[in-house]
Amino acid sequence: MTEIKLVRIYEHEQPTGYRILVDRLWPRGMSKAKANLAEWDKQIGPSKELRQWFNHEDEKFPEFKQKYIEELDHNDYTADFCHDVKEHLAKEDVLFLFGAKNKKHNQAVVLKEYVLNKLQH
Repeated sequence: MTEIKLVRIYEHEQPTGYRILVDRLWPRGMSKAKANLAEWDKQIGPSKELRQWFNHEDEKFPEFKQKYIEELDHNDYTADFCHDVKEHLAKEDVLFLFGAKNKKHNQAVVLKEYVLNKLQH
């Protein structure tokens, strides 16, 4: 059974699968060769304004999650992104790569939940 896995791009040990960077900004200090991405879907990341407002502050995460879901609902790219993830999941695990230090409170966590929800309907 394939699944969506959340992986911090800076981790040394990384699972195999279809590698998608879901950050709007390129991870600092990461070379393209080392990142070894299948794709970089910066359009799916939170807006600059939302990202700067959130500022990785844990107490803001519930509100960040709600606002990011609203952005995803109105993002012209979201439907295509979900479709592409579904196609790759038919063959292999899909890795949502992110740069944030906090593994519990970041946009990849919200995006995974959002995509899984969309794929069930």
